[in-house]
Amino acid sequence: MTESPLSPDGGPAPGTQGVRFGFFTDTSICIGCEACEVACKEWNGVPDNPVGFSGLSYDNTLDLGANAWRHVAFVERPAADGEPFAWLMASDVCKHCTSAACLEVCPTGAIFGTEFGTVVVQDDVCNGCGYCVTACPYGVIERRASDGGAWKCTLCYDRFKGGQQPACAQACPTDSIQFGPLDELRARAADRAEEVVAAGHPRAQLYGHDPDDGVGGNGAFFLLLDDPEVYGLPPDPVTPTRQIAQMWRTAGVAALAAAVAIVGAVFGDRR
Repeated sequence: MTESPLSPDGGPAPGTQGVRFGFFTDTSICIGCEACEVACKEWNGVPDNPVGFSGLSYDNTLDLGANAWRHVAFVERPAADGEPFAWLMASDVCKHCTSAACLEVCPTGAIFGTEFGTVVVQDDVCNGCGYCVTACPYGVIERRASDGGAWKCTLCYDRFKGGQQPACAQACPTDSIQFGPLDELRARAADRAEEVVAAGHPRAQLYGHDPDDGVGGNGAFFLLLDDPEVYGLPPDPVTPTRQIAQMWRTAGVAALAAAVAIVGAVFGDRR
C-alpha cells in the first residue's frame, strides 16, 4: 500500500520534500464564516486591519494585502437573464504561482520557493523596494505601512515542519479549503467541477488549475460558480517577466530600424 503524503495532522508527511503541496478552494461550499481569516491572523500574527462598514455585503476585509492574507469575498450577483439572485462567497489567498513574478523580480532573494513548491517572503531580508508589489498579476502582495516590508501568505510553511496543515484549512468547517499534494487536488477538483455543473451551475469553472496558463498554474486554485471577473479575479493573468524576451526583441528591432533611418538620413543629405 502506498504511504500517504499527509501526516496524521493533515500536513506534509516526513520525506515528502520535493512534493508540491497547495490549496484547492471549493467556493460552492464556502459559507462565509471567515474562520480562515481569523485562524490565519492568529497563527501568523497578522496585524488587525479595521475597515469598518464597507457597504459591500458582509465583506469587512475588502482585499488581500499585507494585513489580510486571507480574504472572504461576499459577492451579491443580481438576478439577470433569467437567472435568480445569487450570493457567492469565496475565500481568496495568494496563488503561489509556478512562475512567481514576485520571486523573479526580488533583488535581495527575500522571496524564495520552498521544497514544497510554495512561495515565501523572508521579512528580515526584504528591503521594501516594492518590485514584487508591481509584478504580481493578482495584486496579492503588499508593503506594510508599519515596517515597509512586503507581506503575503506563506501557506503556513512553518507548520509544515511539524507535519501540520495550514491554519486556514484546519479551521474551515465545511472543507471548502482543502490542502494536499497539488496533483491529487487537481484530479479531485476536476471531478468536483463536473458534479457542480451537473447539479445546476453551468457557469462553474476551475480557476488557476491549468499549468499551461500565463503563470504556469497556481499552487492555490479555485472552483468558482461564475466567471473570475465576478469575484474580482483577473481572467487571464500573466507573469510580466514572460514578456521580457519579446520586449528585448522588439526593442532590438526598433533600435536597428532607428539606426538605419539615421544612417540613411546622414548619407542621404551628403548626396
